[in-house]
This record gives sequence, C-alpha cells and structure tokens, in this order.
Amino acid sequence: MDATVIQTFTSPVVLFFVLGLLAAFARSDLAIPEAIAKGMSLYLMAAIGLKGGVAVAESGIDSSVLSALLIGVAASFLLPLIANALLRGFGKLDRINAGAVAAHYGSVSVVTYVTAVEILTASSLVPQGYMVAVLAAMETPAILTGLLLARGLASQPGRGRGELFHEVFLNASVVLLLGAFAIGMIAGPDGFAEVSPFFNAGFKGVLCLFLLDMGLIAARRMMASRSVTWRLATIAIALPLVNGALGTLAGHAIGLDLGSTAAFGVLCASASYIAVPAAMRLALPEADPGIYLTMSLSITFPFNILVNIGLITAFATMLAGEAAPFP
Repeated sequence: MDATVIQTFTSPVVLFFVLGLLAAFARSDLAIPEAIAKGMSLYLMAAIGLKGGVAVAESGIDSSVLSALLIGVAASFLLPLIANALLRGFGKLDRINAGAVAAHYGSVSVVTYVTAVEILTASSLVPQGYMVAVLAAMETPAILTGLLLARGLASQPGRGRGELFHEVFLNASVVLLLGAFAIGMIAGPDGFAEVSPFFNAGFKGVLCLFLLDMGLIAARRMMASRSVTWRLATIAIALPLVNGALGTLAGHAIGLDLGSTAAFGVLCASASYIAVPAAMRLALPEADPGIYLTMSLSITFPFNILVNIGLITAFATMLAGEAAPFP
C-alpha cells in the first residue's frame, strides 16, 4: 500500500477522529464543550489563513495562482450539477431537498482540507499556500447554484435577500479565512514570526482535539438520523469519489504541483457542513436538515478523512508519474 495511505491511518489527527467515532458509537459521555469547540475552530481557520497568506507573500501572485482560483470557482459552481442529477434520479429526492444537498457538495469543508494538508505535509507533499485562497473562493458559488437548482433566486417569505447575502458572503469562516490570509500577506514572514509560536506549536494538538469532537458529532448524528436512505448514503460516498477524481484531474491539467493537485482534489471531494447549512436554513427553510447534514457530516466527512484523502493523493501521484499509487 502507498506510504501516504499508511500515513492517513497512522496519523494522530485521524486516530483522534476514529476515537471520537468509537466513543460515540459506544455511547460514552465524552464531550467537548461547545464554546471550546468554537474556539478551536476559530484558531484553526486563523492559523491556516495566516500561513497561506505568508506563503503567497513569499512566492508572489502568478498565473498558477490565478488559474487555481478560476478553476476552483468554476468547480464550486458546476459540481452541484452532478450532485443534483444523482440526487433527483438515483436518490429520489424532490427538487427542494436535492438543491439543498447539491449545494453542500460543491462547497468545501475547511477541516477536511486542514486534515489533508497535515497528511500531505507528513508525506513531504506540501500544497502551495495560495490553496487557502482557493478554499475560501470555493465556499460560496455552490450555494448560488444550489438555490437556482431548488427554485431560482426568488425572495423567500420573511427572508430578505440582504440577510441571505450576509449569510453567504459574510459568514464567519469566509471572513476569518480571507481576513487572516490578507493579514499573512501584509505581515509577511517577518511579521508572522512574532506570532508563529502560537499558531505553529499548538496547531496539530488543537486539530487532534477538534477532530475528536467532530468524530463524536458525526457518529451521534448518524445514530439519530432517520431521514437518510441507503440510496442517499451511497450517493454520499460516490460524490466525494467522483468529485475528488475530477478535481485531481483538473489540478493536474492546469499544472499544479503534486501536493496542490491532491489538495485541490480534496477540496472538490469535500462537502460543507458549516457555511452551507447556515445559508440553507435561511434560503430553503423547508429543506430537511436531517438529510443534508447527515450526508455531509456523518457520511462524507468520515469517508474523506479515513479513506478518500489517501485515495486522492495516490491518484495525484499516479498522474504525476512519480510512483505507482499501489505496488
């Protein structure tokens, strides 16, 4: 088996996620207070944004950066179309719920990306810093596509467009990621050196505890859900495989380096369970959260963390011709 796949299953961050899954399935009372979990989330997003901005400040903005941003935005707009077709046909969902779920599978999961970066870095496949900007750019276009698929952009009773605009474009993750990215670019390596002990030394430890919490949440929601059929569960695994392969092929086609190609594949394979659910609650209140949250958080997220990051990295390595993904 490829060394990166082995690294995935022996990485402490992944093992803490597995611990959370097992603890929840065993009905342990292990829990992380919500305030602490939110603080860890803010820390992780600020750290990844800062590091990405510093990396771009060192390398500068060139055609590779612009190409990655453009293809990322295009993927976020288009990937929900694949999801919607599967959800309406094989999944037997109505138009409203299919559009709501499809939006999740064009947007991205910050935690999945951060976990992938740790695994890739451990395998000496460090993605370029500007991939953080691609991550931020891919959060919102899918929401617009999902709304169009569901029922266009007609105003919802009691829901102002200004409120929806605020939720889509000014949600906490987008603001913090882009803001920290800009700060990193302005401060540069010298400025970052002043705060690097805080953002570097504790990063992996905080990520471990955060993934422990995510494992607990994912397993408990899975056990409580009654809305997801076997057809939808199958789609929740098929979509990250298809989207991840397409993203990896696209990253390779535009000439991204191996680590960034794998990272882009992971971005395309991931599904939002924070920004998009918040937007869907405002724009499509009649859509069933038990469907879109269980699919994205309790099925796709664990599948990506435990299996798909390794598969995508192996596929990217095969495309690059550096080594066969499996002996």
